[in-house]
Amino acid sequence: MKVFTSILIIAVTISISSCKPKFDVPDSEAGDINVSNYVAIGGAMTAGYSDGALYYNAQQNSYANLLAEQFKLIGGGEFKIPYVAQNSIGIGNANNAPSILGNRTDCQGTISLGPVKIATQGDASVFTNIYASQGSFNNFGIPDVKVIDMDVNGYTNPFYQRMNSNSTSSVLSDAVAKNPTFFSVMLGLNDVLNYALKGAASESITPLTGSVGFGFEASINNVIDKLTANGAKGVIANIPSIKTMAYFNTIAWNALKIDTTTAKNLNLYYGAIGAPFTFIEGSNGFIIEDQSVPFISLRQMQEGEFALLNVPLDSIKCYKWGSLIPIPDRYILTASEILSVETAINNYNIILKNIANSRGLAFVDVNALFTKIKNGYVYNGVTINANFVSGGFYSLDGLNLTPRGNALIANEFIKSINTTYSSTIPQINANKYPGIIFP
Repeated sequence: MKVFTSILIIAVTISISSCKPKFDVPDSEAGDINVSNYVAIGGAMTAGYSDGALYYNAQQNSYANLLAEQFKLIGGGEFKIPYVAQNSIGIGNANNAPSILGNRTDCQGTISLGPVKIATQGDASVFTNIYASQGSFNNFGIPDVKVIDMDVNGYTNPFYQRMNSNSTSSVLSDAVAKNPTFFSVMLGLNDVLNYALKGAASESITPLTGSVGFGFEASINNVIDKLTANGAKGVIANIPSIKTMAYFNTIAWNALKIDTTTAKNLNLYYGAIGAPFTFIEGSNGFIIEDQSVPFISLRQMQEGEFALLNVPLDSIKCYKWGSLIPIPDRYILTASEILSVETAINNYNIILKNIANSRGLAFVDVNALFTKIKNGYVYNGVTINANFVSGGFYSLDGLNLTPRGNALIANEFIKSINTTYSSTIPQINANKYPGIIFP
């Protein structure tokens, strides 16, 4: 009986194992591309800028580097990055240190978890030129770079000066000198974002038309012309809407919460100066500067307008910003300003898509991905959204991405490249990469 039972168990085991589904995973194939010398061009996201600064670990997790790692499966070569020293804290575009999640105390003595700087200032030694010691690079992600800056000789952005080949070179000339066989381009966001980040109070949006170095269309065509002159193939990404970004969606327009007495007092105050708005107990629109309003130059915020993430919250909590004192214009994007930004982005994206189509290049709809994230995106059983800190996509600067966010973008590049060039590059398991790390 024991022998019969053993034989039966073996037979059943064989039968079950023979019924297991088999998955045919295709071999990694290059298809119609040669990625042996890949060059990435773009802004802060391409560089790996995260948590408000450029630092070593963030550079390792840039979407460009993650993409380069997958390229190695189809013959990709070295992807050289202008790394910040591993023991450096890094530096941001305001000479600041990066942020981590930690406890902070507000003006009312309340302790809460939020972004805190790891030091009072960034590591200025990062801006020392490293070209002489390390040679040319493959990652030309330059924080703050605009399309119109790409072919400017002697471009003075310190994030470029730390890696430029000489004092009179341009980002584009250095990238072309690398003689890439394949390239990625994700440019144009800073041509509108710098305007938005200043609350439209300074800076300007790059015009659509005009010569190279002035207009968006001529400048981006110049970039692609020079990158493809040697026959290189590549991929172009479009620009996400600022409406999808945590930086513009975290502080609600009506986050002024007051009691009945405060509402009554504010109504008396503003009624005395003839202001045509009222306050109620509960949530109210902030009072903001608006020079277009006759005589009083202020008004209440409206739904759909943005208070920027950098508005000083202590000034709101303890010093009557947004109630008795209007929030300065540089911290607010009004409906008309948002329309200007979104119109520019839409026009840029039409140009980028047309360039990709007309030249047979792969095209990545980054805008569609960011919109999915904003609405809540379930990836392999994990929900990822655009919520600040908790969403898993945006880093602690509310603009640039976590390692997981970068992995998701890299996958969008891979999908587009595979479709356009008949390659079979495996996607990345984005869940292996972290979002915000909690203490």
